[in-house]
Amino acid sequence: MKSGVVIIVTGVMMVICGLILFYAIQSSPQIEPFFRTIKHAGTFIGLLGIGVTLAGILLYLINRNQPQIQEDFDV
Repeated sequence: MKSGVVIIVTGVMMVICGLILFYAIQSSPQIEPFFRTIKHAGTFIGLLGIGVTLAGILLYLINRNQPQIQEDFDV
């Protein structure tokens, strides 16, 4: 498997994990600091996952198989 595809899959999994961490905890004004930290970590992991996914897409697009250039030197 190419590295771009692996990075895309990793980024998507990070986004999913971030969503789970973010939405697993209810927002309230008197939330405990531990749970607030987990909620903020979910946001951070989700945003990092978006960046990793975009990097994987760019790597995939850059490293696609391109046809070889045939050079004919007719003299």
